[in-house]
Amino acid sequence: MTRREHDLIGGREVSSDVYWGIHTLRALENFPLTGIPLSSHPELVRALATVKEAAALAHDELGTLPGDKVGAIVAACQEIREGRLHEQFVVDVFQGGAGTSANMNANEVIANRALELLGHPRGSYSHLHPIDDVNRSQSTNDAFPTAAKIALYVAAGHLLDGMTVLRNAFGERGGAFAKTVKLGRTQLQDAVPMTLGREFDAFALTVRDDAEVVRRAADALLEVNLGGTAIGTGLNADPGFAERAVSHLGVVASVPVRPARDLVESTQGVGGFIGLSGAMKQFALRLSKICNDLRLLASGPSAGLGELRLPERQAGSSIMPGKVNPVIPEAVNQVCFDVIGADGAVCAAAQAGQLQLNAFEPLMVHHLLNSAHRLQAACLVLAERCVSGIEADEERLRGLVERSSGLATALNPVVGYQRATDLARRCQATGVPVRELAAGDGLLSEDELDVVLDPWRLARPH
Repeated sequence: MTRREHDLIGGREVSSDVYWGIHTLRALENFPLTGIPLSSHPELVRALATVKEAAALAHDELGTLPGDKVGAIVAACQEIREGRLHEQFVVDVFQGGAGTSANMNANEVIANRALELLGHPRGSYSHLHPIDDVNRSQSTNDAFPTAAKIALYVAAGHLLDGMTVLRNAFGERGGAFAKTVKLGRTQLQDAVPMTLGREFDAFALTVRDDAEVVRRAADALLEVNLGGTAIGTGLNADPGFAERAVSHLGVVASVPVRPARDLVESTQGVGGFIGLSGAMKQFALRLSKICNDLRLLASGPSAGLGELRLPERQAGSSIMPGKVNPVIPEAVNQVCFDVIGADGAVCAAAQAGQLQLNAFEPLMVHHLLNSAHRLQAACLVLAERCVSGIEADEERLRGLVERSSGLATALNPVVGYQRATDLARRCQATGVPVRELAAGDGLLSEDELDVVLDPWRLARPH
């Protein structure tokens, strides 16, 4: 069974079983690109319904839509926000038209569900129209980016929750290793002693600082251009719509949105998207570095650094018995690489915008939502499947400190840089610890060496 629908190009038969209409049908035919439907981003689907609900409520307040239409539109939107009809959001995430197909997909699904609620068959748009009613006082160019910003704000909030879990996991290990002395390294060479706890505390601070960057970027998304319509001038919007729509949007979405300072700039500019992408890229870069460190510190167990023992999660080889790999950090590394690459795509799309609109927002939104979700998952997996179970090889850590030529650094103030250098070079050449060499040369007494070369004191010099 089908129903006949019309657009500016002509008429088409649309299946009677679906809630979307002819505009969505055209998009399905025109953009068979990724095979990933809009429904793969439930936050965006809910946000589109949120925007449409806020618009309907604004019209109700203005008296520019009949009450029965408002009620039906709001009810349909609430169903979508609760998770119903998401399978009807079928357009590809990559699409031409700056999100027009996504906006029309939402308009049609909401209209046809609203028609059912009013007792009319789907497609009977003379009673309630996807554009004239659901999309009244809006354009794709303000409705879609507004929905995108709400969706991204929500996704960023979930990411921040994941970052908190990871930060706390690093902090807990930092406390557990607070008195574990180890050898620090610079340029992969022996440096001076430190505590393993401080190394993990530094990881925790990195995550906390990057979370603040993400939080600031998310807050910038709260400035929306709803009511600006096509290019930010507000053409065809009912008087008073913009102010009321944004006000209702904040209530419906439970998000403190605010009107754009300049609707024209907000319609053509994608600074909020760039900012969030950059924030997530920064975190991805630094999280990947942390994973590199964990893999390096746990390398071995015989021929590597072997300072840490990561939780064993699965067999590491189909040919080498007993081999266990650092699979959790490796997997998180790959998420980070993906986010870094996505930032490149977002930046390319951002600079490709022209004049009063950026046509490539669908790509930006798709990548940003993916990055937020993947980083959130990476934080949870790394925290729960790796960091919380990390153990230290205390004996090896102590031995590496005692045998390191880096201890000669502590003798600089006592014997001078040149003599300390000589001790370090002889330690490297002979393998004899710096302490023994200094004692043998009569540079300090045993008691003095106990104080000057005490690893705990060296790890906490002040």
